Amino acid sequence: MAKRKRASQQEKTDSAQPPQTGLLPQKKHYRQRAHANPFSDHSLDYPSSPQTIDWSTHYPLFAGTGKRPEFADVGCGFGGLLIALAPLFPDTLMLGMEIRVQVSQYVQDRIAALRVTASTPDDSTGNSTTSSAYYQNVSIVRANAMKFLPNYFTKHSLSSLFFLFPDPHFKSRKHKARIISPTLLAEYAYVLRPGGIIYTITDVKDLHEWMKIHLTGFALFEPVDEATLRSEGKGPIVDAVYTSTEEGRKVERNGGDKWLACFRRIEVPRQ
Repeated sequence: MAKRKRASQQEKTDSAQPPQTGLLPQKKHYRQRAHANPFSDHSLDYPSSPQTIDWSTHYPLFAGTGKRPEFADVGCGFGGLLIALAPLFPDTLMLGMEIRVQVSQYVQDRIAALRVTASTPDDSTGNSTTSSAYYQNVSIVRANAMKFLPNYFTKHSLSSLFFLFPDPHFKSRKHKARIISPTLLAEYAYVLRPGGIIYTITDVKDLHEWMKIHLTGFALFEPVDEATLRSEGKGPIVDAVYTSTEEGRKVERNGGDKWLACFRRIEVPRQ
């Protein structure tokens, strides 16, 4: 009886661990609720200021270069945008921020696996493969961006800030938890450099209108249309915003609509 009990306990332990048969992690082993309460105490560790962060632990290949993240994906989910953009901008550091434990662990494991793949010799030539060679420029932190965004990014350090398919918080009493809200816009303007772009997309029309109204009404942002972004060479980013995330692909499968709204951080004239 005791042996059977120990065996049963061991099976439960083993089943809770991702199998090591494949290199890339599988989402089914990282189960998590779809949303997390941003106002709850999630026992997060966070830096006291951006200057205290050792970015070389996130981007070892760029150690000593002085580079810092320029793209930030807030609520990055399973990391689809980061993985899509990494090879397109190999010299740009990108950081995902995700509050959910298992989801952030999945992205961390996914990036680690892709980096191993990048350094795996090709069987035929003996050279390293190049298809995944650029994932050294992406990383993730488990963080609550609604509370601690300025703890990670210095003033005007970001060129792109992404809010892709955020939690709509449908009930009126929950609107204060929306990631685009009047209380947070000043922080986004602080970390985004003049000329930088905020990208938002959702499949919820009401949320789309909410984000447009609040960003348009803020003095430091101006709307920029998709055609203008594409003419400026940002087409690959826009395409990734539409198609790279798990949520975006789900909307496509269900035949739903996607609502894109982008905003440029404007320069404030000196008096």
